[in-house]
Amino acid sequence: MQYKMLNRVFWVIFTLCFALFPAFSQTEHGIDLEFQISSLPEAKVRLNYSLTFPVLQGSGPLTSDNNLLAMFSAEVSPLSTAAIAEFTLTPIAFLQLHGGGQIGTGWNIGALGYGMGLRTPIGSIPGTVTNPRLAEVTGSPFGGAVWRVWGAGTFQFSLDAVLPGDWNHLVFQSRQEFRYSRFTGAGQNDFWIYENDDGENRNGLVYYSSYTLGYMMPLSPILNFVGFMVEYERSMYSNLNLYWGENLGQWHLSTLMNFQITPNLSAMLAVQMRSRRNHGLVNFSGSSVYLQDLPISHDGGKMRFLFYRAALIVTYKIK
Repeated sequence: MQYKMLNRVFWVIFTLCFALFPAFSQTEHGIDLEFQISSLPEAKVRLNYSLTFPVLQGSGPLTSDNNLLAMFSAEVSPLSTAAIAEFTLTPIAFLQLHGGGQIGTGWNIGALGYGMGLRTPIGSIPGTVTNPRLAEVTGSPFGGAVWRVWGAGTFQFSLDAVLPGDWNHLVFQSRQEFRYSRFTGAGQNDFWIYENDDGENRNGLVYYSSYTLGYMMPLSPILNFVGFMVEYERSMYSNLNLYWGENLGQWHLSTLMNFQITPNLSAMLAVQMRSRRNHGLVNFSGSSVYLQDLPISHDGGKMRFLFYRAALIVTYKIK
């Protein structure tokens, strides 16, 4: 019985490999290098290697460019390093399906911030709005790993595909994603920080979505895209704490401009605002105060929008 099962598995794998052989023989390779800086004290370098296989292609306009994209990346910042892999299947022109994972680690440098560690309160007496506990980040360099896996779908639409014309390059894209993240040095109810974020992460599931509306500039020699992006992220842990607003999602609003400087060199500029929880007169966002001690204020709304950063991502296409 086991021999028959193994034999069937072998022939299924052999048949799939044989069916996909033409796609592998037409594989396209790509290598590019990304540099990211922003108005915050952050910087990152990423090397991307991509493989594109033509699969499920048809003769019609909706399926003629179908493919499977495999992207492998390595990135490093002054506080962290990570390896990422994502696979994207395009079964039809307006839909993409994604699956991927990431593993990284970090270290802390006082002047620059925290790459990775636990965020815990100092003291044992619960604080109040007027006297909350302070927070500290603890952890040794490379004292664990942060890993993530995700599955997502992207819907995309271009007006030019329906109404061809030089001025009809209005595009829309939406991504819906579920992501599971875990820090190996944290327990289920521990809060942890990664890559100098706000330290509100816990091990568990997160929902993420983005919506981008943009316009491809038909005559501009350098500025070839302008757009606006809305991002939303919400924790889906089993025991969300409503007292300090852990159940509230976070919004990012971004204006986007892409500059095609040369055929191989481009730069994306993003100016961003984000929402933060409203804790009344005391707004300790990004400070050393333990935010979990602060109740959500209902005066003026539970959320506030604040300027976040201006970020620049420069991409050089090596191949």
